[in-house]
Amino acid sequence: MEDTVFCGVFDGHGPYGHVIAKRVRNLLPLKLGSHLESYLSCEEVLKEISLNTADIMTSDSLVQISANGESRVYNKDQDMVQMLLTSIVKAYRFMDKELKMQVDVDCFCSGTTAVTMVKQGQHLVVGNIGDSRAILGTRNKENKLVPFQLTEDLKPDVPAEAARIKRCRGRIFALRDEPGVARLWLPNHNSPGLAMARAFEDFCLKDFGLISVPDVSYRRLTEKDEFVVLATDWIWDVLTNEEVVEIVAKAPTPCTAGRALVEAAVRNWRWKFPTSKVDDCGVVCLFLDSKPDKLSTASFSVDKHISNGLTEPNTTSTSTPGSGTVSPELNGVEESTESTHS
Repeated sequence: MEDTVFCGVFDGHGPYGHVIAKRVRNLLPLKLGSHLESYLSCEEVLKEISLNTADIMTSDSLVQISANGESRVYNKDQDMVQMLLTSIVKAYRFMDKELKMQVDVDCFCSGTTAVTMVKQGQHLVVGNIGDSRAILGTRNKENKLVPFQLTEDLKPDVPAEAARIKRCRGRIFALRDEPGVARLWLPNHNSPGLAMARAFEDFCLKDFGLISVPDVSYRRLTEKDEFVVLATDWIWDVLTNEEVVEIVAKAPTPCTAGRALVEAAVRNWRWKFPTSKVDDCGVVCLFLDSKPDKLSTASFSVDKHISNGLTEPNTTSTSTPGSGTVSPELNGVEESTESTHS
């Protein structure tokens, strides 16, 4: 598709989470492309979403599928928007089914989150399962750059998520040593304690409220929208939306924005929690105010096993290393990249 880009961040958890995250990263874009090509009808998908999601308030520019199964995306580009929304949901569903059939990785108590985005011209569609997040850097009426959160952190104690989990006999409670972290548990065993309400795999919990149906949202981009940031939960644990927008906006060049964000998060964590282990994290920044769109990625791994952050089917890209010096405490931060897409 012309003028179309796919971005995603995948955060694995459990013994085989790193393997699952990479597998989803590699396969989900291909499945999405396949469903876009074979798009037929979204009625079945909308019905599935209606069983698993609750009404979420919408703004004039952000449209989400509601619990009654109705889509409020109707304008002159209705067919394109509907195709993107439907294809993302189908791709997630088939991805989880395929993972269940694979026998080379134990997925019973391992899985991954996914926050993905498809930008097609001025259309922006975001799909999310888990506690990673997507935000938009946009200008308000006073022309000030502000964040607009595109996704909800789908944690077990979110009211709509908690209601579904309880209907399915799952349990939700926090551990004594981390009272602010609600976790999802089996009905009769204090395991596995998953800190999210949706994820790929984790099949031990799929009968007890965990789902892989994405929360899907749409926004029509305007000239006030400057960039989108996708990042894993650890980034948001130590940086606010406002801080993320400020860091990305102040980056010397677009290709250094992802790296600057990861470095700031690592510094904040080690300052706020000096005795706690730094977690792995990943970031994708897509800049909207240039043609073609510029893409910056970065990641941090505590064991320094770093891999590239994106698989981009049906695009052409060129990448150049980011610049800047790295202080000793930031060893493990992957060089950010700048990519162009057609």
